[in-house]
Amino acid sequence: MKISFTLIILSLLGTNLLAQDAEKIHFKSIVVDTHGDILYNQIQSGIDIGKLQATGNFDLPRAKKGGLDVQVFSIWCDEKGGFNMANRQIDSLYSLINRYPDRIQLVTNASQLTNAVKQQKLAALIGVEGGHMIENDLGKLEALAKRGMIYLTLTWNNSTPWASSAAQESKGEVAMPGLSDFGKSVVRKLNELGVLVDLSHVGEQTFYDAIQLSSKPVLVSHSCVYGINPVPRNLKDAQIKAVGKNGGVISINFYSGFLDPTFSAKQQNFLIKHKPELKELTDKYGRSKAIDTLIALHKEEADESRPKIERIIDHIDYVVKLIGVDHVGIGADFDGAESFPQGMDSVADYPKITAALLKRGYSDADVQKIMGGNFVRLLRENKGL
Repeated sequence: MKISFTLIILSLLGTNLLAQDAEKIHFKSIVVDTHGDILYNQIQSGIDIGKLQATGNFDLPRAKKGGLDVQVFSIWCDEKGGFNMANRQIDSLYSLINRYPDRIQLVTNASQLTNAVKQQKLAALIGVEGGHMIENDLGKLEALAKRGMIYLTLTWNNSTPWASSAAQESKGEVAMPGLSDFGKSVVRKLNELGVLVDLSHVGEQTFYDAIQLSSKPVLVSHSCVYGINPVPRNLKDAQIKAVGKNGGVISINFYSGFLDPTFSAKQQNFLIKHKPELKELTDKYGRSKAIDTLIALHKEEADESRPKIERIIDHIDYVVKLIGVDHVGIGADFDGAESFPQGMDSVADYPKITAALLKRGYSDADVQKIMGGNFVRLLRENKGL
């Protein structure tokens, strides 16, 4: 009994020391999330994300609690929106910064980023998710860059006249997959401006056209591994290797449907079970908000379909084993999806990723690269500052 009790005490002490080490390493690291769909929601709802919110995945208080140092705010709209909607969202970020200048700062390069972190401010960057927002106009691309855009995702789910998306290219819905001549001029202009070429969402032919053309390392801001979960939005092994050869970074998406191959079937069963309620909510709110509301109403049941946090680490491991630890980061897609792994409910939960990486056997230095160091390097190599 004494031996058993001693072992229990030693085990508890070891667990406590590991937790303390994880917290220390986490808050010493520059923690970067390369993709958060926060601004569109802020415009639609009118909430003030400078204050603690009961809903959603991001606000400044929870970012501070989670040790988040750098947030790339995604500028998103569907194919019906464009340049004006992009600017409305940038305006909303500027407004947030003006309200809380002691807590958040707009940055456009690595030097500004590190200075903001030293001042204990959240470094805010702008990523435009979807080439349709430049409206086939390089002048509008330059205008967005002047307002702070640090990356352009060449497509969202919709293709543009000059680039095919994964969603449409994979279904054979694009007559001429890949980049057109104008699309190639977009990539060249991004390189010239020091704006990162983001290859999340793009079709395979667009991916290869862009990565072969780009003179600078690329970003994949919020994608996962096809070898673990074969969905069109995830990267195949050859694509992952191409990013490694290019010197780029793949930021792993936290969306359950990209992480876990069993999630979609589980979620579908959940929705079928609550079909009448879902229809009523859809009639009232629309499909997307209806699903979010249904999940909130039946949280414990919905949680059963969510993968464990370790699934995020599985995708990180896969990339690291293929191309090395210098080419992976995190791009959670918070506020842009309806389901994330168990325990990953907001930006306040980022310390759990650090703890899971350490538990998996990553060194302190490797954890710091994954949690943000790799992205800072990438930004510097594109901007030169």
